[in-house]
Amino acid sequence: MMTEFMKENISEVSQSAIKVLYEGEIVGEYFTDILISDKIILEIKAAKNVAEEHETQLLNYLKATNIEVGLLLNYGPKPNFKRKAFDNTRK
Repeated sequence: MMTEFMKENISEVSQSAIKVLYEGEIVGEYFTDILISDKIILEIKAAKNVAEEHETQLLNYLKATNIEVGLLLNYGPKPNFKRKAFDNTRK
């Protein structure tokens, strides 16, 4: 996947630290699986199924950062994906 991003000139960083905010204050860091163009969090799993906990984890990352879009990709026996969005105006 990273090779394809590079071929297409898409800015990506693996295991990138992003700041976690609470009421505008930095309270910690989260390390993304992949951060695309500083705008999309890409979480990658290899589980039997996407669990509610996986979706909740991604939504919490979106709530805690200035990033609004997240993708959860599961490469388990039955590959699937989920898209989550969280508008920054609600933060």
